[in-house]
Amino acid sequence: MRNKIPSLQALLCFEAAARHQSYTRAAQELALTQGAVSRQLAALEAFLGVALFRRTRHGVALTERGAEYAAQIAPRLQALEQDTLDVMSTQGSGGGIHLAAVPTFATRWLIPRLPELAALHPDITVHIETRTRAFMFADTPFDAALYAGSAEQMSNWAGTRAVRLLSEDVVPVCSPKFLGAQHALTPQAIAQLPLLQQSTRPTGWRQWFDAVGVTAPLALSGPRYELFSMTAAAAAHGLGLALLPRLLIEAELLRGELVVACQRSVRGERAYYLVTPERADERPVMKTFLTWLQQAALQTT
Repeated sequence: MRNKIPSLQALLCFEAAARHQSYTRAAQELALTQGAVSRQLAALEAFLGVALFRRTRHGVALTERGAEYAAQIAPRLQALEQDTLDVMSTQGSGGGIHLAAVPTFATRWLIPRLPELAALHPDITVHIETRTRAFMFADTPFDAALYAGSAEQMSNWAGTRAVRLLSEDVVPVCSPKFLGAQHALTPQAIAQLPLLQQSTRPTGWRQWFDAVGVTAPLALSGPRYELFSMTAAAAAHGLGLALLPRLLIEAELLRGELVVACQRSVRGERAYYLVTPERADERPVMKTFLTWLQQAALQTT
C-alpha cells in the first residue's frame, strides 16, 4: 500500500545533496562514496519520473521541481529523526514532552525546578524550545506552551485551552551601587532617575507610576531591552532602574547583584499560563506535568 514511498536511503542522499548542492559533500556527510550517492539519486529520479538536479559548471544545482521536493522532504526527515530521538531519550512509561516557552521564564523559573520533576518522575523528559508568540499547534511538534500574556490574549488563542500558573508582580530594582547608602527610594525619587525599559512591556513604568500615584514625565524614556535577562543585566551593571517580575530575578536578588529599590510592587496585566491544544486525547504524561507545574507555582507564591 506504500509503494509510492521512495527508500529512506535515497531520501537521505537527496536531502544532503540538496542542502550542499554537491554530491561530493553529501557523500562525505553520509560516509558514502560519491558513486553511491549518485546511484541513489539516479534511482530516486527514475522512481519519481522527475529530474531533481541539473549539471552546472561547478557541479549540480536543484531543478525547480527538485527545490520544491527538497523543501517538502527536509522537515519530514527532521521530524522522523526527532521522533526517533524521543523514543531513545525516554525510558519507562513516562514519555517526552515538547514544550514551547518564553525564554526568560524557561531559563529563570522552569529549568531551575526541573531537577524536582526529575526526582519525582524520572521517566518524564522535557524538551524545550523558544517561542514568544502564539502559534498553531497543528503546524508544530509541541505538546504545550508556557506563555506570558493577558487573559484576553489567552481567550483569543484559537483551538487551545490555558491554565493560569503565576501572576506577574513587578518591582523596581537596581544595582546596590546605584542605590548607594539609601535603603530604599521613594516613587517620587525614582521618577527622576534613569529608567530601563522592557520592549515587551512598553508601558510598564507608566502603569507602575500610575498605580503608586506619582506623575512621571520620563516614564517612557530610557534604553529598551527585548529580554528580561537583558534588562536585569543592565540594571545590575548600574545603567538605571528596571521594573522586573520578582520571580524572574530570584538568583540576582539572592546573590546581591540586584536590590529592591522600592517595595511598592504592582501586579501586571500579564500572567504565565500552560497552553495546550484543545483535544480530548491528552496523554497521562501531560496531566502529570501540569499537576507538578501547579504545585511548583503554589510554592513560588
